Parts: sequence; C-alpha cells; structure tokens
Amino acid sequence: MKGWSFKSYMLLMLGIGVIVGTTITQPINTTAIVTMVAAILGFTCTISITNAKPLNGVLGLVSALIYCYVAYQARNYNDILLQCTYMILLDIPVLVMPKWAKNVESHIKSLTVKNDSAKTFKHWALVALFFAVVLGLLFVWESRFTNSPRPLIDSIAATIGITGALLTTLRYSDTYFFWFTQGIMSIVLWGITAAQGDANSVLFFTYMLYLANDLLAFFDRDIAWFHRNK
Repeated sequence: MKGWSFKSYMLLMLGIGVIVGTTITQPINTTAIVTMVAAILGFTCTISITNAKPLNGVLGLVSALIYCYVAYQARNYNDILLQCTYMILLDIPVLVMPKWAKNVESHIKSLTVKNDSAKTFKHWALVALFFAVVLGLLFVWESRFTNSPRPLIDSIAATIGITGALLTTLRYSDTYFFWFTQGIMSIVLWGITAAQGDANSVLFFTYMLYLANDLLAFFDRDIAWFHRNK
C-alpha cells in the first residue's frame, strides 16, 4: 500500500467509515457481516489497482468469493459470473505470476492510437463486438435459465464489468470508462435489489465509493492511468 496518492489514502479512510457505518445502522446478521468484509476488501483492492500497485490476489479472491455468496442470496446471478471473471483475470494472475503486478505504469496504453484512426477503429470495434456477444449470452442465460427478477440490469452491469476487467488485464487506460459506467449500473442494480428486499444497502453505497475511486483515476495527477506524462 506504499506509494498511493494522498487522495487515495483519504478515500480509503472515508470508504471504510461509510461501509462500517452503513452496516451497523441495519440489522446485523451473517450476510451483513460478510458483505461488510467483502466491501472493505474489494474497495481497498480497487484503490490499489487505480494506483497501479495491485493489491489483489488473496484479498481480491476472498472479496470476490464473498460477493458471489451475497449475489447468490440476492439472485443477481450474473454478478456471480462477474466476480468469477475478476478472480480469473485480476486475482489469480497475481498469485501464480507475481511479476504480473510489477511496473504496471510502464505497460499502460490506450485503445485510441494517436495519428492512427484505422487502428483506433479496430480496437474499439473489437471491444464493441466482445461487449455485444457477452451481453447477449448473459441475458439469455439469466432470463431463461434462472429465477432472477432483474435479468436485464444484472446482465448489463456484469457485461460492463467483464469488459473493464479484460481491459485492465491488458493495461488499457480506457478500462476506467467501463469501470465508471459499471459503477453507475451497479448502484442502480443494488439499489433496486435493496428496494425489493433482496439485499441490504451496503453494496449500494460501496459502489458509490467505487465511482469516487474512478474519478481519482481521471483527475488525480499523481495516478498514472491518465497522467503518465505528468
């Protein structure tokens, strides 16, 4: 956790306070406790990735497994697939290939290639094709083969997150456009889930914190994803 930007440390302290505070204002049960733990671990790992110093691996793996449990209880089945994708693309590589998390700053690139519109179009066309295929598969699976009450919104949120995870693994800074959008969709998803009585509101507030972390990637000049030449 060394070398984070000052604003990132402040956001972490704020985030832990919000997550714990939200938890204790609601009925305390097993689901509430494990959701709190998952939210804190997941939020910490996300801030670390934003600072190009991945802290995922064991912590991210534990967080994702707990998220799977919470998503299953809430019947947001595509969110389970999203968490499994995070484990495969963002957590397991850190455990089996330690060098994968080294010198992230030096490998960051963009889908938009300066002075090469053809290559830029190819990059974005491939991302759009990947997004469309994943969204179609997830929606068909959840709407036809599960009892999820929110198949469309769950499928959209999961597809955005899966696309963002792939771009993060490939070190494209454009991943934060997807993380930001996914944060908005997850706020909607878990807000509706909480309103329908299938979950508490901890994840609703946690994804608001994720949005704040995404804004750091865009605007904090001490973070490399969009400020490599500062």
